[in-house]
Amino acid sequence: MIRLLAGRLLQIAVTLALLSLAMFLLIGLMPGDPIDLAIAGDPRLTAEDAARLRALHGLDQPLLTRYLAWAAALLRGEFGYSRLFAQPVAQIIGPALGSTLVLLGAAVAVSALIGLSLGALAAMRPRLAPFADAIAILGQSAPSFWLGILLIIVFAVTLGWLPAGGSAEAGGWEALRFLVLPVATLAMANLAAYARHSAAELTQVLRAPWITAARARGVGEMRLLLRHAAPNAAVPVLQVAALDAGSLVGGALITETLFARPGMGKLIYDAVMGNDTNLALVALLLVALVTMLATLAADLGQRALDPRLA
Repeated sequence: MIRLLAGRLLQIAVTLALLSLAMFLLIGLMPGDPIDLAIAGDPRLTAEDAARLRALHGLDQPLLTRYLAWAAALLRGEFGYSRLFAQPVAQIIGPALGSTLVLLGAAVAVSALIGLSLGALAAMRPRLAPFADAIAILGQSAPSFWLGILLIIVFAVTLGWLPAGGSAEAGGWEALRFLVLPVATLAMANLAAYARHSAAELTQVLRAPWITAARARGVGEMRLLLRHAAPNAAVPVLQVAALDAGSLVGGALITETLFARPGMGKLIYDAVMGNDTNLALVALLLVALVTMLATLAADLGQRALDPRLA
């Protein structure tokens, strides 16, 4: 296990280094730079002013030299400043990541709970499998923006039970009310994978000879499901959860925009479109790091559940 952990951490470090280089070069090759944007916003700046500003910020250096300087500063814990927000990058990333992780954790928990329940229902009661499949297909086929708008119309506008968007200043019940609609939108779109994987794995496990022997010994159906079948079927489901975690951290742009929640998806979009190199690079690397750490945690969990994988 220690050897696996060390190898994966080294792999994560190399991947982040190569990914940061690729992203820096791609963003650096985009037309225009912050100085060009400053000149467009203030026509009083002359060509001499532009040259002096480029030299001050190192923008007159080759891309590779600028990347090495940026990477060295990043390793020292210096994330730089955001040109778009006029604040240190660390102060912007923290709240956005916290908001997205709360949304992510709640969405993954809800989608996994409902999806696993549907999968178990389909495996234990085959005659109800079409019902579980119908709910999974409905969740997978409904576009997230359409589902979010529908939920806003029904529960915020028509019934007035929940806020249509935004985030609560304080915690507690008020914060939960702001989470209900975006979590429901994301969970509905992701529960299909949990339902189908768990149904397939549980159906296969429940047909195993040792499950038949346990039934013959008088083991109850619920205990058979929770203590015998579920741990063996959880291995592929953990990988689905890891992939969901990575995709939701940076991919919840539509949901965060629709419900006006400040998060990583909206932050990355604003940074890239605003040519904010420091903020875009740090945010993208953070999303990649969270994705790889989630995958690593899923691999470790799989090996803990099934020692044969070690």
